[in-house]
Amino acid sequence: MEFQYGCIVPTVLVIDDDAATRNVVQATLETESYTVILAEDGRQGVNLALEHKPQATISDLSLPEMNGLEVCRELRTWYTAPLLILSAYGEERLIVEALDAGADDYIVKPFRPGELLARMRALLRRSQTRTPFRPTVRAGDLEVNLLSRRVFRGGEEITLTRTEFDILACLFENRDCIVTPKMIFEKVWSGEEGNPQTIRVHMGNLRKKIEDKAPKTQYIVTAAGVGYRLRTPQR
Repeated sequence: MEFQYGCIVPTVLVIDDDAATRNVVQATLETESYTVILAEDGRQGVNLALEHKPQATISDLSLPEMNGLEVCRELRTWYTAPLLILSAYGEERLIVEALDAGADDYIVKPFRPGELLARMRALLRRSQTRTPFRPTVRAGDLEVNLLSRRVFRGGEEITLTRTEFDILACLFENRDCIVTPKMIFEKVWSGEEGNPQTIRVHMGNLRKKIEDKAPKTQYIVTAAGVGYRLRTPQR
């Protein structure tokens, strides 16, 4: 059975800690010949997404290790394929949170198989109009590989901590736009409230590693009282 989704048999990652739900979703998707990959918790799901690059992902919200909102935020640092939330919780607040975190659609359990398949077909059709994911992004002579989580400047590798890399990825995602401390906490610390001084310390360390004293190599610009902006330095 051929599909018009850029590949003959789309692969769908299903993340759910309930075995019965995983089995039902898998059986439903396989009626239309999808290849299905299963994950039992959020962290495993993110790792499998990175390994297999599925054409779509279906995730529960209540997950061990990393909840569904955290999965959305983590995946959206690099993953551009459709992401659908399948959850027992139907409160408007949670639906809005999931969509804001990067989900494309939301279905409340118990789901109807026909609806799930129709939503999946629609998401896959729309995904073909999206700009392909670029694993490597650049600003001036600064190069960041979002998949391998490696950073280079002028061809020389720079070692960053996990937090420093996540902050830099957040800045690249919003290049030439102001990124507020709240946005950084939501992206890097999964929405947890924190002290802005924490960000200032990490930002200072990040600047020391990727910049030098010449003005033309300044990548991170501070907007006093507002936040930070990544700019492309003039050569």
